[in-house]
Amino acid sequence: MPFLTSPRARPIILPVLEPLHLSESSEEDYPPGFFARAGYTLAMFGRIVALHLIVLSLIVRGRFEWGLAIAQMATVGVASLPIVALTLIFSGMVIGYHVGVQAGQLGVSPLAGWLVAETMCRELSPVMAAFVVSARSGSAMTAELGTMKATEQIDALRAMAVDPIQYLVVPRYIAGVVMLPLLAFLGDVFGTFGGYIMACLSPQMNSHVYFAGIPGGVSTWDIVAGVLKAVVFGMIMSLVCAYQGLTCRPDSERVGHAVLTAVVYCIVLVYAADVVLTAILYHG
Repeated sequence: MPFLTSPRARPIILPVLEPLHLSESSEEDYPPGFFARAGYTLAMFGRIVALHLIVLSLIVRGRFEWGLAIAQMATVGVASLPIVALTLIFSGMVIGYHVGVQAGQLGVSPLAGWLVAETMCRELSPVMAAFVVSARSGSAMTAELGTMKATEQIDALRAMAVDPIQYLVVPRYIAGVVMLPLLAFLGDVFGTFGGYIMACLSPQMNSHVYFAGIPGGVSTWDIVAGVLKAVVFGMIMSLVCAYQGLTCRPDSERVGHAVLTAVVYCIVLVYAADVVLTAILYHG
């Protein structure tokens, strides 16, 4: 994107793409009717795309501080790891139980471990990790930025000639894009371990039978594709949550509404993106 990365481009595109300078209308400002609400939602998605373009241009030009990005990585990734681990372990246990029972009845117990690991790598780990991070770190991100908006801290940044997107959004975007794939990869391990726990407790299987089918069944692409999904989910989470925080009305009630809206949109968009990415990555 040579135009976006040009030093002279930002003053030109800011009035058009800068979400902070666009309409801050809330749900109360919607005209009545389904189509009016749908149009507002589409316009909001367009502004999020505009925000994404600005964030990418700043990253390409190196206009961000690694210290802030690393601090956000700790908040988004390290702090979310325990709840992601518990969620994926329990999910793996549930999947392992059902797969173990059905595989035992059909006489294909050696395939149980492969089915659990394949399910985790392809779908459950990236999606569940995105949900957990959106609910925990994404909601906190929206609340933090919304509170800064309500207390006029963002206006103070502008008064000090500090770009709010560069200072607030880019580090959170980098943290989401970097840490969510790592959490999804670790989720593959935790989910498969949860299935192993059920394998040890199930009379139809044992640990040796459970692990026997995994090396030959799960391919490298299954793991890589799941991680690539998580990269897109990290983009969605960070952009939606940051946008909702930056554009909410400056009062406490509106901050709470922005947090709720951000989490709901993240869940819906992650599901929608998962459908598209599954068709693209696993077309064969």
